[in-house]
Amino acid sequence: MKTALTLLSLCACLFAKTQTYPLTLTDTLPKQDSLVPDAEEEMKDVLPVVTLDDNAENEEHPGVSSILSSGRDPFLSAAAFNFFTFRFRLRGYNNGNALYLNGLDHTGLDNGFIPYNIWSGLANIMRARQDGYGLEATGFAFGTAGLNTNIDLRAGVQRAQTQIGYALSNRNYRHRSLLTHGSGFNKKGWAYSFMLSTRYADEGYIPGTYYRGLSYYAALDKKWNLKNTVSLIALGAPVENGRQAASVQEAMDLAGTNFYNPSWGYQNGAKRNSNVATAFQPAFMGVYEYKPNNHTNWTTTLGYISGKKKNSAFDWYNAPDPRPDYYRYLPGYYTSGQPALAAILRQQMVDHPNLLQVNWPQLYEVNRGNTATVLNVNGVTGNDVTGARSLYILSNRVNELHRIMINSVYNTKLNKRIAFTAGADYQHQSNHYYQEVKDLLGGAFWVNVNQFAERDFPNDPRAQQYDVDRPNQLKKKGDAYGYDYQMKVDRLGGWVQTMLLLDHFDLFVSGRLSFTRFWRTGLNRNGLFPDHSFGVSKKVAFLNPEVKAGIVYKLNGRNYFFVNGGYFSKAPYFDNVFIAPRTRNTLQSDTIRSEITQTIEGGYRLNSPRVQLSIKGYYTSVKNTYDVLTFYHDQYQDFVNYALSGMNTLYFGGELGATIKLTPGLSFNGAAAVGRYYYNSRPHAVITVDNSAVALAAQTVYLKNFRVASTPQTAYSAGLFYRSPRYWFISITGNYFDHSWLSLNPIRRTAAAIGTDNPTSFEEQESIYKMIAQEKLPAQFTLDFFGGWSKRLSRKLMIHHKPVYLVFYLSVNNLLDNKKMRSGGFEQLRFDMADKDINKFPPKYYYATGLNYTASLMLRFN
Repeated sequence: MKTALTLLSLCACLFAKTQTYPLTLTDTLPKQDSLVPDAEEEMKDVLPVVTLDDNAENEEHPGVSSILSSGRDPFLSAAAFNFFTFRFRLRGYNNGNALYLNGLDHTGLDNGFIPYNIWSGLANIMRARQDGYGLEATGFAFGTAGLNTNIDLRAGVQRAQTQIGYALSNRNYRHRSLLTHGSGFNKKGWAYSFMLSTRYADEGYIPGTYYRGLSYYAALDKKWNLKNTVSLIALGAPVENGRQAASVQEAMDLAGTNFYNPSWGYQNGAKRNSNVATAFQPAFMGVYEYKPNNHTNWTTTLGYISGKKKNSAFDWYNAPDPRPDYYRYLPGYYTSGQPALAAILRQQMVDHPNLLQVNWPQLYEVNRGNTATVLNVNGVTGNDVTGARSLYILSNRVNELHRIMINSVYNTKLNKRIAFTAGADYQHQSNHYYQEVKDLLGGAFWVNVNQFAERDFPNDPRAQQYDVDRPNQLKKKGDAYGYDYQMKVDRLGGWVQTMLLLDHFDLFVSGRLSFTRFWRTGLNRNGLFPDHSFGVSKKVAFLNPEVKAGIVYKLNGRNYFFVNGGYFSKAPYFDNVFIAPRTRNTLQSDTIRSEITQTIEGGYRLNSPRVQLSIKGYYTSVKNTYDVLTFYHDQYQDFVNYALSGMNTLYFGGELGATIKLTPGLSFNGAAAVGRYYYNSRPHAVITVDNSAVALAAQTVYLKNFRVASTPQTAYSAGLFYRSPRYWFISITGNYFDHSWLSLNPIRRTAAAIGTDNPTSFEEQESIYKMIAQEKLPAQFTLDFFGGWSKRLSRKLMIHHKPVYLVFYLSVNNLLDNKKMRSGGFEQLRFDMADKDINKFPPKYYYATGLNYTASLMLRFN
């Protein structure tokens, strides 16, 4: 099978469909936030459905029908349900997917991420969806080269029913409750729907983690007549969760578990986590739909999102690092030079496991005992303050979002052969980034000065100030400090699409033109860069044309061949263009180019009563990507900005998905993804000191032919699904993952790190190979179970003469309880330039959880 899929990916010469495949509700949502779909919808997904032309009732159908758009794509279903454990990314694309709510593109303009936190926990009202995978035509957006999903949240499309449910899990949360209700349209044209959900865990699967979440949704529709419908939608999901941090294998071995979490420690007998994420960014939408006839639909949506995301971490001033797995605290750092000391440290940590956790009492003791006098507070001469100056605090990294979105899409069928779609959209996004004092940890205040500038410029008190116009500020809990700036983005675009439906061919062509502009606005005058930190930066603008087209050959009503091609141009992301946005307005260069994606895909689709089969191959080239890394550079002994440009990547591979009905109740489900994702260039890197903007070096990074990291490039899934006529079902699925690689440290792939341009001895060559080799994660296998049962309760329990159903689901992943599966990780950006010792700063890893489950019970009545 590997050979066949590889040949398929290299040829990429089959043909591609142009309709969409609906997916299950978890396809673009985090697994832990979703309750599995009900048995009725599962049954609908596997039944073949024939789609006819709108005029089929009155005339003979003109040739073979277009490829079926009903039923879930077996490959995408496997990717959603079975591959998520190992952070599988479709086709390896980074930020390759897009998610739309009622036509509004919610993909972040700042970083390309899908902001799941906005609707976290609301999966039950997100079943009305359209999906377009790859380059296929869609009726809601031009789309990206990956998976494009549009979810309709209007009240009128929600099920006219009430659901009350509870779920028990050992994953991120332990308990979940939900209440949903949909009224359906009444005789006066009104419909309403709402949902309320809670999720809670005092401690999740990983020690020290916890979860507290509330999710709400409300929608109201008014159908004024057959042509006009207006909808209002509000949703939000305030969440707080204590998180895990990656760590080195040495610390995990000392702790005796691969699920070691350095983020927590005991305080007053209770576990306290320093790595806490909170988010609340409520969204509001208004939708107007105009349907002048049965062949035309015009939908316009206006949306607004605002709110904050906060991530907490330690900040400290002229004091030892408070993180328990800091490399200088671990015995491995001393193994080569001081083996006796390493042995003593190792034994201490084995005897006292608390040394591997945050020492909260010590942090409080240090702060309370540090009495200091701060002179000329707020720049006022003689305004001196004496008190307990905090040397350690918990800091929140805050991102305050304001986003306005408008989108309008017009769909019409000009005749039985031609369909036309046009759309226009505008978005303005403003992100306000700053630091906030979360907890003074027993101290009285925090001083808003830059300790690294104090070290580098001891005789320049002005340079030491984060806010030179208000020097020596004292900060209390809840106060902003440190960096303070805004990122603003405007994007305006329009697109058109035409589809031609012939007897044995379907063709489409689609084009889009967009204009993107972004800039930085500094809100304080940094003492290091007083002339380049405050106010509005240069505005960077991009005009981006995009086009895609495809053709389907319809051999008959069951066999379809397709080929699609696309050219995508998009503006780079803000964080990858500004070298150090926290302190100044500096760009990577005066000429920033758009990122270019060129891709082709082809395949075959079989739809028959017993077999659904999908085979696809793809080849994608991405050019002109930018990135900026900020870290402590041991060679220069300073924080540096490592600005990368000219990064190219290459993706090619094949995908196979199959559902085969073996008996009336038993089905086989299989999927395979075989891809190869490479860096395809040698990026240019410019290294600048963060505190002075001095350019230290310009380097070539030898990344070509290294693997794109953080996703399996080979994944297989095979399972059996049995549905009983007595309303229960079970499935058992095996999954295999391979060719997953650690994220690279670019410094280790430079001539400066290697130290020689022409290694001659075998020892030199072997040493260089070990230094530049990319670590491959071990192949892994998982076994998963999924089952459910539903029952119609007694007529005595009917509510308003409506039947009541009891539904139970059980999902168990990693049945073999394998706790040694590395699911991801990264090389540390620190590197020992002097001795070239790659073990001095070893990689950090994440491990997939052992046996984990979710059991849910739900009452449903119409």
